[in-house]
Amino acid sequence: MKPKKKEKPKTEDPLKVKKEDSKELQETLENLQKEKDELFGKLQRVSADYANFQKRVPKQISDSIGYEKERIIKSLLPALDNFEHTLQNSHSAENAEAFVKGIKIIYDQMLDILKSHGVEQINAPGEKFDPSMHEAMMQKTEPEKEDNVVLEEFQKGYILNGRVIRPSKVIVNKLSSEQPEQPKENSEQPTVGECETNEQE
Repeated sequence: MKPKKKEKPKTEDPLKVKKEDSKELQETLENLQKEKDELFGKLQRVSADYANFQKRVPKQISDSIGYEKERIIKSLLPALDNFEHTLQNSHSAENAEAFVKGIKIIYDQMLDILKSHGVEQINAPGEKFDPSMHEAMMQKTEPEKEDNVVLEEFQKGYILNGRVIRPSKVIVNKLSSEQPEQPKENSEQPTVGECETNEQE
């Protein structure tokens, strides 16, 4: 048997290969150029949006603050009106008790207004001293009361939405470290010393 002749590998036309490669490169380049243009367009839009955002936000903040101020002031006006009516009628009030009652009503109204804005008073008298809510102005010693408890309040403290905006100014009870001796209780039972004396007699 005659050995088979090896087939020669087919060789492609180098010019044809170059043309195909050039075409693919051209398409790739066009796609990249298109992507670049799209990305650049997006970047320009984002930059423009950000510039508008920077201009818009300060105005929005300013408007919000102005609106909140207006809302708070409007909520306080009824209490101010009641003050005015009370003062106008003070000369015709039958007695001081009626005048004080009118002032108390306005005071309660003010507290309700503050509460509607998230403001609450801090409880101080009778409470344990808390440096995060109370500011100690003085110390007193009252043995019948617990140590480190608030005895009196100079000035009310207030909390806004859970945050202390003004601590209460208070007087704190401070007991001395030495405890007073307890008085001996009278007992009918004789002490050990008395028993020994009685036995010797």
